[in-house]
Amino acid sequence: MSQSDPAISPDHIAAAESLLGLIFSPAQREQMLEILNGRREQYGSIRAADLDNSVPLALNFSVTASDSAPAAVPRSYAMSAQPPVTRPADLEDAAFLPVTQLAELIRSRQVTSLELTEMYLQRLKRYDPMLECVAAYTDELALEQAKRADAEIARGLYRGPLHGIPWGAKDLLATRGYPTQWGAKPYEGQQLDVDATVVQRLEEAGAVLIAKLTLGALANGDVWYGGTTKNPWDRSEGSSGSSAGSGAAVAAGLVGFAIGTETMGSIVSPSSRCGVSGLRPTYGRVSRYGAMALSWSMDKIGPMCRSVEDCALVFSAIYGPDGRDMTISPQPFSWDPALDPQSLRIGYVASAFEAADAGETGAHHRQQGEELERVNDVNSAAVLDVMRAEGFELTPIELPDRNISALWLILAAEAAAAFDQITRDGSVETMKRQDNSAWPNVFRAARFIPAVEYINANRVRAQLMRDMARVMSEVDVFISPSYGGSTMQITNFTGHPTVVAPNGFTDKRSPTSITFIGGLYKEAETLAVAKAYQDATDWHRQHPDLEAL
Repeated sequence: MSQSDPAISPDHIAAAESLLGLIFSPAQREQMLEILNGRREQYGSIRAADLDNSVPLALNFSVTASDSAPAAVPRSYAMSAQPPVTRPADLEDAAFLPVTQLAELIRSRQVTSLELTEMYLQRLKRYDPMLECVAAYTDELALEQAKRADAEIARGLYRGPLHGIPWGAKDLLATRGYPTQWGAKPYEGQQLDVDATVVQRLEEAGAVLIAKLTLGALANGDVWYGGTTKNPWDRSEGSSGSSAGSGAAVAAGLVGFAIGTETMGSIVSPSSRCGVSGLRPTYGRVSRYGAMALSWSMDKIGPMCRSVEDCALVFSAIYGPDGRDMTISPQPFSWDPALDPQSLRIGYVASAFEAADAGETGAHHRQQGEELERVNDVNSAAVLDVMRAEGFELTPIELPDRNISALWLILAAEAAAAFDQITRDGSVETMKRQDNSAWPNVFRAARFIPAVEYINANRVRAQLMRDMARVMSEVDVFISPSYGGSTMQITNFTGHPTVVAPNGFTDKRSPTSITFIGGLYKEAETLAVAKAYQDATDWHRQHPDLEAL
């Protein structure tokens, strides 16, 4: 777009509508103007990229219509040595324990799964009116699964550390017999007659599903058709999104663990806001069968827990091919608590930490529409001191210096395609958020993204993937402030695994976090480094005072 090009007007949009067979209202045309005028600049960025004919598309076509069969992958549940744990006089005192310790209470039969399930259900029902984190309870299923777990354990059939542990599913994972409503008014009451692969695998591991947890409408933010999910540390702010309910419920001690999903920050952001540990796996590690699609080339599923090691145990249960999602890799995952993380090459994003030292990374948006807040400056910089004190040698690195802002076209186009029906039939207008950055306006504006620009954006993405491959040839894992520059955006486009762990609090006593990013399929190594930091601190052992709320 040149300086002389006239701005897009409502009349231009109306003319384009006639070519596309669409009809938008005058108000909707006005609302799209900011996005469409800004998008021409994004097109200019894509066109300025050096896309030689040899640069391929980041997306791969497969002639196979479906996987022929699920691939067998190893599932191990090794745990590090745990301190002795005994049943507390009041079982609710166990509500904030990590899975590693809850599992010992159940394995040793000090606590039954049914007792634990009933305790967590009571807490959910007590605190959900304040936090707005539950989309639907699954009491009947939970009690059935808990009783089954207790009977199996009594017979000597112990499935591992998830056996009998109550958990919560982000409400975009289909669960047969219960609503799966995607946080959006057009889908309120929707029931899908399937179980998502993740739901099936956790049942096979013996886990107990006690609730479907809220997500921001169609996986954006923390506002859903029933309200705004709150941060358990500070009810004046939302829990961030889109895995809003998962973050809030884990932080508040309402479930043993939860499952979240991420397209662009939806595990990292609520984990950071709520002070929990989260794993966003490598793209193509966990089957999305039975999960709402937002962006086929970017959606990822992962655990949100009270400790990094919990994330490793849950991930071991859910990863691997299922014969239903063609993007899934058969790469094995083997969690080894004895792995020496100091044997790995550890880097840190030097410019991001320098900016943190100077207080320049403090202002960031935690969610669209919210006021900026200064966080993660001193806290992030202190992480390097902790790691060095633990004996780690840290190598400074820099991330690719490439303009990636235009790559958001990929997410916008795929999301709009996923929800084209409700855009065309107008039911998207029933969604709670209707501001300029909300999905309804983004979906309408995405109808005007040319196919050529979408394809070339994916070619720029392929270049970014190559850039990151060069960076990761120097290190196995690197550390970055969770809001340090473009780290989160780059690694979502390239599909690298990320672990986020609590690292302190803001002046308002809202949690902050630090991020560990690994090479492709190096979840075990990334988790090991994050666990080393977590073992040297106690941030993950702190929890909110819900009674004070």
